[in-house]
Amino acid sequence: MKKIFIINGGQKFGHSGGKFNETIAQETFNFFKNNPDFEVQITDVNNEYDPAEEVEKFVWADVVIYHTPIWWFQIPHAFKQYIDVVFTEGHATGIYHSDGRSSENPTINYGTGGMLHGRKYMLTTSWNAPKEAFTLPDEFFQQKNVDEGVMFGFHRMNAFTGMAPLQGIHFHDIEKNANVERDLVLYNEHLNNIFLNKSYDTSDSNSKKQTQAY
Repeated sequence: MKKIFIINGGQKFGHSGGKFNETIAQETFNFFKNNPDFEVQITDVNNEYDPAEEVEKFVWADVVIYHTPIWWFQIPHAFKQYIDVVFTEGHATGIYHSDGRSSENPTINYGTGGMLHGRKYMLTTSWNAPKEAFTLPDEFFQQKNVDEGVMFGFHRMNAFTGMAPLQGIHFHDIEKNANVERDLVLYNEHLNNIFLNKSYDTSDSNSKKQTQAY
């Protein structure tokens, strides 16, 4: 049984009602809830939560799925607070035990003290920026993609806990040119490809091993 923990990091603040990420998170929940091979839990950072119970969800999960908009090139403050509070609660109780270094040799092995090894995570983000802002020469993000640029620190955060990434998906131009129907189709294709379809591990050049992509 695959265990999926969904976090809706979308936030109701200012002119944002958090509707897009709420929709995507619900789509994720429905996708797994309607498949008997999965168990699923979900947290919305807009609601009250018990930090210790959230740590237990991370420990329980095989895969953590994060949904977040990007505000001012960072995650929203309620989602950041959730991470700060829950990950601090998870010190020595399931998320990490240390930064991985030893007093005998404090210059190496930083970031190896996570307790979530064997688990994976997937990230979705939503942007006002069009995708061309990341790909075209002389545009704003200097041809650095989402994962190598703005979200690099977020990925390192998860590596610190021991989790490994699954391919994520990023939604662009949500404020000015939203096409939610199209995005939901693309997202469902993505979920099917990652969690249900067979893929081939080509790391061994002499053979292809069929594996479940999740």
